[in-house]
Amino acid sequence: MFQVWAPAAEQVSVVLDEVSVAMAPAGGGWWEAGVEHAGPGTRYRFSVDGGPPRPDPRSPYQPDGIDGPSEVVEHAVFPWSDGAWRGVQLESALIYELHVGTFTPGGTFDEAIEKLPHLVSLGVDVIELLPVNQFSGDRGWGYDGVGLFAPHAAYGGPDGLRRLVDAAHVVGLGVVMDVVYNHLGPAGNYLGEFGPYFTDRYSTPWGDAVNFDDAGSDEVRRFFLDNAAMWLRDYHCDGLRLDAVHAIVDTSAMHILEELSFEVERLAAGLGRRLFLIAESDLNDPRVVARREVGGYGMDAQWSDDLHHCLHTVLTGERSGYYADFGSIAQLAKALQQAFVYDGGYAPERGRRHGRRPVGIPTSRFLGYLQDHDQVGNRATGERSSHLLSTDLLKIGAALVLTSPFVPMLFQGEEWGASTPFQYFTDHRDPDLGRAVSEGRRREFASFGWKPEDVPDPQDPATFERSKLDWSELGQAPHAELFEWHRELIGLRRDWPELAPGPMDATEVRYDEDARWIVIRRGRVTTAVNLGEEPVAVPLADAASADLLLWSGEGGRIEGDCLVVPAHAVVITV
Repeated sequence: MFQVWAPAAEQVSVVLDEVSVAMAPAGGGWWEAGVEHAGPGTRYRFSVDGGPPRPDPRSPYQPDGIDGPSEVVEHAVFPWSDGAWRGVQLESALIYELHVGTFTPGGTFDEAIEKLPHLVSLGVDVIELLPVNQFSGDRGWGYDGVGLFAPHAAYGGPDGLRRLVDAAHVVGLGVVMDVVYNHLGPAGNYLGEFGPYFTDRYSTPWGDAVNFDDAGSDEVRRFFLDNAAMWLRDYHCDGLRLDAVHAIVDTSAMHILEELSFEVERLAAGLGRRLFLIAESDLNDPRVVARREVGGYGMDAQWSDDLHHCLHTVLTGERSGYYADFGSIAQLAKALQQAFVYDGGYAPERGRRHGRRPVGIPTSRFLGYLQDHDQVGNRATGERSSHLLSTDLLKIGAALVLTSPFVPMLFQGEEWGASTPFQYFTDHRDPDLGRAVSEGRRREFASFGWKPEDVPDPQDPATFERSKLDWSELGQAPHAELFEWHRELIGLRRDWPELAPGPMDATEVRYDEDARWIVIRRGRVTTAVNLGEEPVAVPLADAASADLLLWSGEGGRIEGDCLVVPAHAVVITV
């Protein structure tokens, strides 16, 4: 049975192999038609009021790209082997963010399976996939997707994704799907031809906002709620990462995020396994992760950009753009204690007060990281932390993330200080759109002093190829050393329960801005970091009974009631 929502249409047809079959109204703006022998593999499109045939808004597969016909997929026939899988505990997880297209040379779901043993040996618990729904062309980040229900054909389509998730579960890894519910891409976006999926009541950087609260929004909300359920139910994913929820406008009595939280909780109960939701939010608003019972949206966690910005500015010294609001060790200390640096105070770069204190929110509802796809890829040339920092400072950054009170996240290749960049790349087949994207990228960075010729062209295939990980580096210096450092830190986090997330007020932090040291105490474990150019003697209350657990550089030593930490080094004691 073919079904499509087109509430304002006078007639709708399903087009199969150039044969048009009239659809009948089914109530609520829905149309349907039964077509004999139209089983899995059947290609089809919909025509609204005699208009050009378009892909199904809920297309399960777009084998020929965003403008091609949709293909019928049967979800129930895949031979899953993860029947005993019950999910992962987010609070104790280590998350690894990866982009399927650049993670391996071939950039497919099946090739990613080959690298799962590496992630297991590192100590990863969850892989978070950048969006894999259908987007323009073969290569891209995925945030300009349009086929929200269709796994990307160039990555391996529906069955390829199922094989990856199934294989991940077999080796004990959860899978989080990154989804974009705040906008759709500029190419292949035909939703507006079917119904009121967008509203001009609000303006967004991408044009009209997704219609979550205007006339006709009930079915639009259902579209996105059903999409979320599909990834979790039909593809066995363990959670969703919701892109830029601050760009979602919804004035309904029940916000779409709250409704999504409720439905996912109910789905988890029905499936008998843990499911979770992670938001990206720029609001510094604790309501995002507060429980629904106390007026929150019920997200299980959110990314912590304040911590990232503090780490980045303290380690690199960069203070341009939004980094201007950060840069002190005092701010880093605050971020380590309560996630939000801006909790109602004045933010100079924003020119206003920003945020609210996260009172009563456990640290498990925040992700901590030194880098992510955005903070790397949105630089002009896609430099990673490994391009900006020495090996000693990379070790400090890793230690601060992996002994922090938050759920840690690594970006692909970070564990060995990958030398390959992660640049912004696209593959728009419309030449005018491709040209506009390339020219827009150059204009954007010209204001920061970059010469146009020095900004990689997103449309150039070489930009994509440069961004692929070079796995041969793992056995080379200093990459092997960094990989082992990450493994040791992750092992330490596993061995010492006090390094797990907990109450927001359970982390003690001391620092000296001038001497450039910071000490984080979590239960019995103390992490002492020296960002200065000379060794420092840091007062340690229990120095006489302290033992060294892990250290970088020449190592530390205990002298009297002090812990001596070499320059650009970290020492962890118990």
